[in-house]
Amino acid sequence: MSKKLIGFQMLFVLLVIILAGCGSSEKDKKNIVIGAAMPVFDDKFLSYLYDGIKEYDKEHDDVEVKMVDAKNDSGKQISQVETFVSQAVDAIIINPVDTDAVAPMVDIANGAGIPVIMVNRMPDEKTMEKIYAYVGSESLEAGFIQMEKVAEMLDGKGNIGIINGTLGDEAVVKRTKGNKDVVQKNPSIKIIREATADWQRSQGITLMENWIQSGEHFDAIVSNNDEMAIGAIMALEQAGKRGNIIVAGIDGTPDALEFVKEGKLDVTAFQDAYGQGKGAIEAAIKAVNGEVVNDKFINIPFELITKDNVDEYIKKWEK
Repeated sequence: MSKKLIGFQMLFVLLVIILAGCGSSEKDKKNIVIGAAMPVFDDKFLSYLYDGIKEYDKEHDDVEVKMVDAKNDSGKQISQVETFVSQAVDAIIINPVDTDAVAPMVDIANGAGIPVIMVNRMPDEKTMEKIYAYVGSESLEAGFIQMEKVAEMLDGKGNIGIINGTLGDEAVVKRTKGNKDVVQKNPSIKIIREATADWQRSQGITLMENWIQSGEHFDAIVSNNDEMAIGAIMALEQAGKRGNIIVAGIDGTPDALEFVKEGKLDVTAFQDAYGQGKGAIEAAIKAVNGEVVNDKFINIPFELITKDNVDEYIKKWEK
């Protein structure tokens, strides 16, 4: 074989390698990397939101989601967002540990030209102006329709306890305000206890046990979410004190719907966690592609659930 032919063959092989490398590089460039900074993985309701994000990730080969757990630590979440920025992700989804602490995270991302989508927990108006979109439900509405139904069931009078989620959360502030707006319209309804159970079923049990030991009489327990409401139900049942006490939650999780169907949980308000997660990552993709949203608040309305309509919501969770 002539030296010239060998030279041509070597040149051809080199060109193939270079072109293959370029093709791989071009393919890599098509991949969209989304950072998802989540508050805590150990949360029943939020697990469905995470499923909405993960399912989208699985169905789209050109999308990669890096999801991290802040373990309910705002400082840790800020550090995680900084890491996403250093990795030059294409967009960042944030479900903040504390909405009051989210502004620095948004500023860090904006400084690097990375769009931010917030989900489930709404930021203040100033921060809202700096993000691409917020995907979630109006918590004030949830607290209002929840308490309106409880007031109706109480015939406008009685003693209630309000169980708060993690203090400082936007959802806690607004859901509780919605509750109290209804109470103000019903002066014969008295709030005799209010305390936090940090969104957790186990803490809902402990809090309700303490309230039972106080000896006070409750006509209703109104909880910022289903998990704490379920905890309250368990504590009341274990103490033999359930009686006719009305218990209300918010979120409409599969566990809660079973409690509603069994007649144990009287009221809840459906919040489409899976839809929020899916909506958040869809908004992130739009941001990466340069699409403009007409309304930064992508609202997914709450819907009231009682035993009368629980079956239709159970079907929503069936896959």
